[in-house]
Amino acid sequence: MSAAWPSGGGLVPAARIPGGELGAVAEAADFAVLPVGAVEWHGPHLPLGTDLILAEGFAAESALGGDDAVPSGGGTPDGTATTPAGGHATAGPRGVLFPAVPYAACPGQTRPWPGTVAIRPEIAVGYLADVIEGIVAAGFPRLLIVNGHDANMSTVRAAMEWVSGRRTASLLLVNWFQLVTPAETAELYGPLPARGHGGAYETSGVLGFDPDAVRLDAVADLPPKPKLPVTHPYVLVESRPDPWQGWSGHISLAGEEAGRRVRQLAGTRLREVVAAWVAAPPPAPPTDAPLPTAATAGGPEPEEAP
Repeated sequence: MSAAWPSGGGLVPAARIPGGELGAVAEAADFAVLPVGAVEWHGPHLPLGTDLILAEGFAAESALGGDDAVPSGGGTPDGTATTPAGGHATAGPRGVLFPAVPYAACPGQTRPWPGTVAIRPEIAVGYLADVIEGIVAAGFPRLLIVNGHDANMSTVRAAMEWVSGRRTASLLLVNWFQLVTPAETAELYGPLPARGHGGAYETSGVLGFDPDAVRLDAVADLPPKPKLPVTHPYVLVESRPDPWQGWSGHISLAGEEAGRRVRQLAGTRLREVVAAWVAAPPPAPPTDAPLPTAATAGGPEPEEAP
């Protein structure tokens, strides 16, 4: 069923695979892809489907090959892809793209704002567990989940852990937001913070895929609340970080050129992660045995008591 894929690999949509051909497609595929996003207020300047645009956009790039498969440091200054060293096009892996999960658990800071459709976290975990297990059961033990909504990281991770104890599976979760480093966004946007909800970084990400969806003239800058003056990692959840209008950020720093660079950097790094993951050996099946016996561990059988 390699004919199901474009030349050089890529993605085929799961929703268009005939049921009678599913088994052959699954056997030939290297992995399946599931975008997860949210329908959530991001301010007057961004669409309600911001997280879906980003999750689906990067998911579609996860199996690119040929001239698009460049190293994460590659590309021209404007962010366009270049041919790999030596001029030889490389074939991408073969993936199957499943329809995106559009609705998600949303934080208290965005739930009251118009257009946010939030589901309860416990519902989200159960729903995602069923979706992930269904894809694995359909014949795709390797599943890439591309996330566009930060709150999904906890619910998707919980669902992945559940499924991995029930099915033989290799489940890879990648959040596009983390594929570009804070140091790199500082180079793009300067010293002002850019990585907040609805801020310059996220706005540029949408501009990289769908410039017509963004209204840069709809808002003035809303400087976000400063982070804690420490370098240690932490997670801080507050009821309403003031100043806040369901978003915050220096939107004047966003632009299409920055969006192209964000898309190029994050997209190529996603492909690097996928390539390493597909090349890695598959996992062993799950087991209900809490500890290996001497026999399963390869050691000598225990002696019987006299």
